[in-house]
Amino acid sequence: VHGLINIYQAIAESCNVFFYHLGGGYGNFRGLGLDRLIKYFRLFGLGSFLGIDLPNEKNGFVPTIEWKKETKKEDWYIGDIYHLSIGQGDLTVTPLQMAIATAAIANNGVLWRPQIVDKIIDSEKNIIKEFAPQAIRKINEPLSVLAPSDSLRSAYIKKENFKIIQDAMRLTVTAGSAQSLKTLSVKVAGKTGTAQVNGDKKPDAWFTSFAPYENPTIVLTILVENGGEGSIIAVPIAKNVLEWYFNK
Repeated sequence: VHGLINIYQAIAESCNVFFYHLGGGYGNFRGLGLDRLIKYFRLFGLGSFLGIDLPNEKNGFVPTIEWKKETKKEDWYIGDIYHLSIGQGDLTVTPLQMAIATAAIANNGVLWRPQIVDKIIDSEKNIIKEFAPQAIRKINEPLSVLAPSDSLRSAYIKKENFKIIQDAMRLTVTAGSAQSLKTLSVKVAGKTGTAQVNGDKKPDAWFTSFAPYENPTIVLTILVENGGEGSIIAVPIAKNVLEWYFNK
């Protein structure tokens, strides 16, 4: 359907087959494989608590061969890696995780801890305590002291590769699956997602974005459970929010 396609178009047009190939390989192309997929999922905060200052945070789930064997009593197949490569199968993520991962892409590689409280003041507006922003890890630096384990300290992404993904997410708006955002007063970059669920329910509609593209000040992630297509359902909601935010 898509024909010959590169990473920019694959993100902009949300091409599953490109990411099947990239993650699981095909023919003579080996692909990233399960271990590297898991390592980079975790590098971006998936499958772990981010430590937001609110109760009841969920950590999502990144499946492994051992987990499937123990829980489902099943072997791991190449199809499982293909599913994982497009964010489906047994992988679960929270909108908060998706927003923080998107922010790390937008800011060239720093995963920040989500934070609600900026400071505590008394009735006379005296500052009792301030809470400085905290970085969980720097994805753009090898051997980051902020990484929680040796496996993540050895994993990092070059800054020029963040630019590739930023440009691809911008192409999503200019020529891809979120073109309705072209009429906004600021340049937006984003990625649509349509995540299938069990049973006969509609898929979950996703859209994650940052703006302005040149110098981001906001990350916005939309999830409509059982909403349908991300480009049809989630993108218009994002448009309304971004329109309000930049015109208020």
